[in-house]
Amino acid sequence: MISFNLNTTKLDILKVNRLSKSYAAHQALKEVSLSVPKQSVFGLLGPNGAGKTTLIRIITQIIEADSGEVFIDGELLNSVHVGRIGYLPEERGLYKKMKVAEQLMYLSRLKGLSASESKERIKFWLKRLNIYEWWNKNVEDLSKGMQQKIQFIATVLHEPKLIILDEPFSGFDPINANLIKEEILRLRDKGSTIIFSTHRMESVEELCDHIALINKSQKILDGSKKEIKESFRNQTFVVKHQGKLEQLSDDFSILGSSPLEEDHFTSTLKINNGSTPNSLLQELIGRVEVTAFNEKVPDINEIFIQTVESETHV
Repeated sequence: MISFNLNTTKLDILKVNRLSKSYAAHQALKEVSLSVPKQSVFGLLGPNGAGKTTLIRIITQIIEADSGEVFIDGELLNSVHVGRIGYLPEERGLYKKMKVAEQLMYLSRLKGLSASESKERIKFWLKRLNIYEWWNKNVEDLSKGMQQKIQFIATVLHEPKLIILDEPFSGFDPINANLIKEEILRLRDKGSTIIFSTHRMESVEELCDHIALINKSQKILDGSKKEIKESFRNQTFVVKHQGKLEQLSDDFSILGSSPLEEDHFTSTLKINNGSTPNSLLQELIGRVEVTAFNEKVPDINEIFIQTVESETHV
């Protein structure tokens, strides 16, 4: 397991301590511990069946853990915290025959909002997500993307400090997915903490401040996105150049090369033996005309695949 977290502090809104859960012979979680900083976007990642949904359901008190503890704002998880959390599950659940505004009013009242406060917030969010004209329509008359917007509104309407989103971009076209991304960042900047589980690694790149990776019921990686990406740097560079590159000294390796146009190429190179980028550049200048020179830093998708595969082969 690779971890970059410091000791948990009062700046963490959520602390999970050695959480375990089994279903008959299946171990869904095994002593998982993690801390989620306040006012951050936290990516909860992992392959299907890794244990992410079980962890979320324990935090939201849908199910109980076999062992371990969960703390919200330093308090042991209890029934009071239900109203402080907004949860958008992957399995969508709206009352198809109810009108949009009626449904949102009903759900907001369940979260303790007054009728007048609910009405104002519902109007605000329907306008903000560009679906105000649908307020008097039955949910079943809405597209999948519109229904998803309604569920997102229901999740954040009571202004929870901790928002948990399971595959929040499912059913959205690129324009509306971007709209929801903007709202997630706006909610973070206003003080909320967002945990979201997704298979869309490009969303993790764009949104997350911190990530945790769960595989086979155990946490195998966590920390700030910046620190994790830094740790996976491997001295690989992508170079565009004029002239064919056929050989380098033993300090460097050519991992691949492909033509761009006549006598122009893109090559992927790796530094060996403790050499430096400057040394690589000097050697290249003696052999070809360099037009671009960039370090290839692994993205989250590459880190995800590499980490999961390495655990699988252990």
